[in-house]
Amino acid sequence: MKITFLGAAEGVTGSNYLIETENKKFLVDCGLFQGSAKEEERNYDEFAFNVNEIDFMLLTHAHIDHSGRIPKLYVDGYRKSIYATKATCDLCTIMLPDSGHIQEMEVEWKNRKRKREGKLGFPPLYTAEDAINSLELFKSVQYSELVEIDENITVRFNDAGHMLGSAIIEVWVKEGEKVEKIVFTGDLGNNDIPLLASPTMIESADYLVMESTYGNRLHMKNNDKAEMFLDVVYETIKGGGNVVIPTFAVGRTQEILYELNKIKENTKDESFINKYRLLMETPVYVDSPLAISATEIFKQNDDLFDDEVRAEIESGDDPLEFNGLKFTRTAEESKALNEIEEPSIIISASGMCDVGRIKHHLKHNLWNSKNTILFVGYQAAGTLGRRIVEGAKKVKIFGEEIAVNARIEYIEGYSGHADQEWLMNFIYSFISKPKQIILVHGEVESQGVLKEKILEETNIPVTIPKYGEIYKVENNQVKLEGRLELESTKRLEKLEIENKVKVLKDEMTDMENILKNEILTNEIKETEIDSIRLKLKEIENIIVSIIE
Repeated sequence: MKITFLGAAEGVTGSNYLIETENKKFLVDCGLFQGSAKEEERNYDEFAFNVNEIDFMLLTHAHIDHSGRIPKLYVDGYRKSIYATKATCDLCTIMLPDSGHIQEMEVEWKNRKRKREGKLGFPPLYTAEDAINSLELFKSVQYSELVEIDENITVRFNDAGHMLGSAIIEVWVKEGEKVEKIVFTGDLGNNDIPLLASPTMIESADYLVMESTYGNRLHMKNNDKAEMFLDVVYETIKGGGNVVIPTFAVGRTQEILYELNKIKENTKDESFINKYRLLMETPVYVDSPLAISATEIFKQNDDLFDDEVRAEIESGDDPLEFNGLKFTRTAEESKALNEIEEPSIIISASGMCDVGRIKHHLKHNLWNSKNTILFVGYQAAGTLGRRIVEGAKKVKIFGEEIAVNARIEYIEGYSGHADQEWLMNFIYSFISKPKQIILVHGEVESQGVLKEKILEETNIPVTIPKYGEIYKVENNQVKLEGRLELESTKRLEKLEIENKVKVLKDEMTDMENILKNEILTNEIKETEIDSIRLKLKEIENIIVSIIE
């Protein structure tokens, strides 16, 4: 068996792993790269495998950094099954078309800019229609269900506690007479996430491919983050400002709504009651059509909530609704939020601030020192959110330089990812320990710290693969076999060349017409004709050399 790491290797986006057995080739996840321009260019690269040779795909969860290139896979000809939990399938029906719409809008904006620069445009990575078409490939499975792909491969999806429908996937592979088990964690939950059950503990694995996003730190405990959230909101609203919360439309939005609802129900001391009263009087806007649809899907999959939340629902208390909560659906309603004079809380996607309505809210709120931008999720390197969190004094939004005068807060405890303690607890929970652990989905520093912790505490060998590396699994070891020559094909650069050829073709036609007219009217001197002849010969030689 071989594993090739084609994303989320020494990074946190673009999750994509190719597994090759004696008889099958399959993928685990196929996500979008997000962050820096260089990272996002990878989305336009050709896949490092022949899509027609892939027999099936396993999807850990619906977040776009794990699912976002599935429509591109479809566009390139993939027509085999994609196995995922029911909730993941449901969420992908809204998230992938939304991603396609964003691809179209972003490329339209870039093409307008290119046109002003005299350049030709290029097509989007995929369209909303492509995304809708790709949904026909999804096959829904249940947690704990043993799915026999064929006589040699069996898989099982277990609750990862990261977001609705997220899964830890166990894969049993038979090669010859030997059966080996490899476990892919996907993104592991934070163990005290509102709404969701805790991650499933797995009893055994030969090899563990594990996320490491927060491998070098601990989250604040649940009570601390709730108090901190209330303090930040109270101080900002009391001062006449807005609280803008950039958050992922699926997952964090629903959890924050639940947390707000729970805070409003609690009473402690007089100080708390005063803060609670002000919060209760403050309008809370969820400005994301996708978040609204996702909230409905959450309600349709309430069997996945933890026991306490299910009990609340059965008692008639909807944990995702409360007085003062307002949803904005249209672009006009979204724009109107920036004209409201009363202090308010605005929850808007995307969580890393690179796309979506949140960019408009940042443009209108970042410059004002009365406001607070409250981050509650991981900010990948290279994203607008990361730059703000790390203390940028000015940022560019829609080409305009905006001063960062607002208060910036980051409550890490709201993250959907397990911290170092719970990553280690997941490893400790194995009755039969893995022979080797492979760390993915983490930045280099985080992975390095977690690797040392694992070695020190468990003595299990740890591998940290790089992008494009191929590992062979044999003789109870995972060994580096080689690395793909993944020179970025950059479809954009190919299109740039095609565009330049088209421009040259048009210019050659123009030149031909001009020369014909001038030669026919005898306006060109003999000396000029000789000069033109030489220059045309030079052009001919250049064209011949390119063709060769």
